[in-house]
Amino acid sequence: MTAAGPAAVRVGVFGLLGSGNLGNDGSLEAVLGHLRAAHPEAVVDALCGGPEAVTARFRIPATRLHWYGGEYRTASRAGAVAGKGLGKLVDVVRTAAWVRRHDVVIVPGMGVLEATLPLRPWGFPYALFLLCASGRLLRTPVALVGVGADAITDRPTRALVRWSARLAAHRSYRDVLSRDAMRAMGVDTARDAVHPDLAFALPARHPGTPAERPGTVCVGVMDFRGGNDDRARAREIHRRYLDGTTRFVRALAEDGRRVRLLTGDEADRPVVAAILRAVDSPLVTAAEAASLADLLEETAAADAVVATRYHNLVCALKAGTPTLALSYAAKSDALMDRMGLGGFCHPAREVDPDRLLEQFRALEKRSAEVRRLLGERNLEAARQLRDHLTALSAALFPAADDAAPAHDHALREAP
Repeated sequence: MTAAGPAAVRVGVFGLLGSGNLGNDGSLEAVLGHLRAAHPEAVVDALCGGPEAVTARFRIPATRLHWYGGEYRTASRAGAVAGKGLGKLVDVVRTAAWVRRHDVVIVPGMGVLEATLPLRPWGFPYALFLLCASGRLLRTPVALVGVGADAITDRPTRALVRWSARLAAHRSYRDVLSRDAMRAMGVDTARDAVHPDLAFALPARHPGTPAERPGTVCVGVMDFRGGNDDRARAREIHRRYLDGTTRFVRALAEDGRRVRLLTGDEADRPVVAAILRAVDSPLVTAAEAASLADLLEETAAADAVVATRYHNLVCALKAGTPTLALSYAAKSDALMDRMGLGGFCHPAREVDPDRLLEQFRALEKRSAEVRRLLGERNLEAARQLRDHLTALSAALFPAADDAAPAHDHALREAP
């Protein structure tokens, strides 16, 4: 962004950014793109999980989210337990000091209000609560923009998520499911908007052109071990997912199809390696995607996509490529339904390779129809997201002769 000046708006971005998850970083990229186009005067920095990666890629200053460096490693020794405990106290001060330096803080997308994957309450949910509480106390608006939410059964996690949402000055969601989940948790969502995922605001790649790699199928895999309530069964869930996905990839290769294995997080790489070893075919290769832009290019050049991670699905759908979801959470079903492909979902917990192959072949038979449908849905998604970001700008960045952004009354509507 620009150098700070008298009228420069100080914007903070917050989240597990730069930590190896392509979807999270893609959401940040979309928000930064909007800020650079609509508010070039804004001065932006981040409080995030991977500050070095964020600074290197996005060219903004960044600070580490947690004082204790081993926050997301299991603490088994007394020293590690003490370090984590001390870190929780230090982070109260660190977070408040960081929030105080800004006129507004944005949490860009991500599933920050859900626990569809394993999550401890005193990790990120606690960090988000500190952020939103600091914003309320210091009168710095915190905006949760296009976030994901879902029902949470763990009581401490649910309480932290509920209070984070209540304390935020602005909330919008990437689907109706998320807004309904927060309403069920006791949050007043009457003024909360729903719009497409922020990744739909990223620059479009060329439409799917399968002639570039005829017959190619992208298969997006994931280190899937169930959700927050499945820790006792995580190993079995992972084994069944890996076995079913491997058998599906092998069937495609035996049919002579080229297969490109996609990931969405650093944690997924061992799954790719395991499938490559098990199938052992020159037709099966791994894509080296480092961003959602890379995933968009891969999926746009494929005949079809079968994917597990949410933002693998978003990229494939945005690219206009016929897509089948290996769905691990209701958010995937909601996304597919919104794009008109609700009938092409398959449960990631119970991958049946024969049934999956049937669904895949049915999808390919409707390829031309699906591509036309996705073209229409993508135009509508882009329009809705553009309208929301324009409205968000009006709320977060009022005209210079209005009240200061940090104290804008319209941003303090949440109870």
